[in-house]
Amino acid sequence: MNKNIHCCATCINFKASKTEQGMKYECTRLGYETKPTYQFNCWEPKEHVKKWLDKA
Repeated sequence: MNKNIHCCATCINFKASKTEQGMKYECTRLGYETKPTYQFNCWEPKEHVKKWLDKA
């Protein structure tokens, strides 16, 4: 697995939302705020990322 691809922003549980205070990033699985570049062992890549990894 490419360590540059394994990050919250490419996970199915990553949710980004725009608020009055700015962007809010959260993990819907873990239930708390995160950052797009963070990495956790529970990472489950989005479908388009899986397809990209299969081609690599």
